[in-house]
Amino acid sequence: MSTTTILILLIIGLIAGLFSGMIGVGGGIVIVPCLVYFLGMNQHSAQGTSLAMMLLPVGILGVMNYYKGEAIDIKYALLLALPFVVGAFFGSKFILNIEEGMVKKIFAGVMMVVAVKMMFFDK
Repeated sequence: MSTTTILILLIIGLIAGLFSGMIGVGGGIVIVPCLVYFLGMNQHSAQGTSLAMMLLPVGILGVMNYYKGEAIDIKYALLLALPFVVGAFFGSKFILNIEEGMVKKIFAGVMMVVAVKMMFFDK
């Protein structure tokens, strides 16, 4: 791995961490597109790498700050965790059987729908 690649990965991680701490996003919105466009990774590998990164307790310090600020619903978090694991398992099995170009379109479409909803239709 080149020094440039290492530097790019560190910068992507920092930016994703900042966005995650500030607005709760990182993997899909920051890391996946950056891996594809700055490092030339294919869509499947970028999504898998982003998911693998989350196996480590990458958000622990951010979670601690939110917990101290009484801004975490532990019951909700625990109830989200189990189906998230199950969904990630089946979602990854499904998407790996789809052609990369279509995966990019699905990924972009989901981001656009969420962006439009939040921009124009949120209460």
